Amino acid sequence: MDPVTAVIAGFILLILLLVILEMPVGFALALVGFIGYGVLNSFDTALNMIASSFHTNLTKFSLTAIPLFILMGNVAQASGVNDNLYKSAYKWFGHLKGGLASATVTACAAFAMICGSNTATAATMSAVALPQMKKYQYDDRLSTGAVGAGSTLGVIIPPSVVLIILGLSTGQDIGSLFYGAFGAGILLYILMIATVIVLSYVKKDFCRPGERFTLKEKLASLKGAIEMVILFVLMMAGLYGGFFTPTEAGAVGAFLAIVIGLVQGKLKWAGFKKAVKDSLVSSCMTIMIVAGASIFGRFLTIARVPNMVAEGISGLHLPSWGIMLVIFFMYIAGGALMDALALLLITVPIFFPLVEGMGYDPLWFAVIITVITSLGAITPPVGATTYVVAGSAKGVPLGKVFKGVSYFIPAYLTAIVLMLIFPSIITFFGNLG
Repeated sequence: MDPVTAVIAGFILLILLLVILEMPVGFALALVGFIGYGVLNSFDTALNMIASSFHTNLTKFSLTAIPLFILMGNVAQASGVNDNLYKSAYKWFGHLKGGLASATVTACAAFAMICGSNTATAATMSAVALPQMKKYQYDDRLSTGAVGAGSTLGVIIPPSVVLIILGLSTGQDIGSLFYGAFGAGILLYILMIATVIVLSYVKKDFCRPGERFTLKEKLASLKGAIEMVILFVLMMAGLYGGFFTPTEAGAVGAFLAIVIGLVQGKLKWAGFKKAVKDSLVSSCMTIMIVAGASIFGRFLTIARVPNMVAEGISGLHLPSWGIMLVIFFMYIAGGALMDALALLLITVPIFFPLVEGMGYDPLWFAVIITVITSLGAITPPVGATTYVVAGSAKGVPLGKVFKGVSYFIPAYLTAIVLMLIFPSIITFFGNLG
């Protein structure tokens, strides 16, 4: 079969498996990659390729950082840190116009620093924040939009599982990626808060201020939340200071999260068991996506897709920034159609050499495409984070949830444009690593 035909047929099959049969992403990628490789080469060779890919990917010691960071986030959740973070943010910002939505975005950003996952942040913050915003008569579009958009910060603000895997895939220092992502995360957070403020004044019926609290009550609210912030600072300081590796940072973070939960008396045996179980499920799913994407990538390589894409884009005779905009558009479209991590793992081998060849900073590119694919988490038709929020927002139609998160899409697009024009937003922080 002609390689181009095989690739087109492969992508059609992949979409059918994901959308119609709802097959897990990792298994769908592995299956299509195996079939495509077998058609273009031989199925005996494809079997050997699968064995090699699984062995190579599943025996990387560096991947153990993933379950450790996920465990840290799940233990923090089981200890009720999400409630503490939200209550603290609410007491500091809730009295302002649109303050409860701003508090929600702030709590999402704080929990993202511990959790590192957008869907986990969306699930936990939906349960905590949506009932409170309904209590204060916030419009469903603003409340679900604040949770959905704020939760996407979990992929950008370190520790991010996506950034860890990107670092391993591209051979970059994970600490530097984490530093660079801070610049991007802070910018996006500020733009999201600005979006809430603008909406609260333009759409006057969307919200009303919450109750006021004294400075003493505000400071008291930090108890129970400050411990996790200290945990995060210690873990990241040790990582960036070179005292331990990303894997060791994950282990330290998970251990300290357990200790804090026990000392506070909020981590119970049942909650700990659930945290471990959820961590195992999430870790296996993530690592399977890594292995499946590797197999699918081998199929694309043998079909010469990276070469064809590079030649096709070069043939457009565009300036380097024009080529970068084309790549960005492809990531935005792809992020709206499939899992962000899978998309990155499939496309990085295609675009990374091209971008490096044009002289762009690889650290900058890795962080900015993470931001772009995070936009896909709130963009139809897939919008994984949006579906999580819709599942928690009882009585709110999915269409209204998508309308709510759409208010925050300009914040994302503005951040992307600013990071394209001013790459130092990322590289300045990244070079500190």
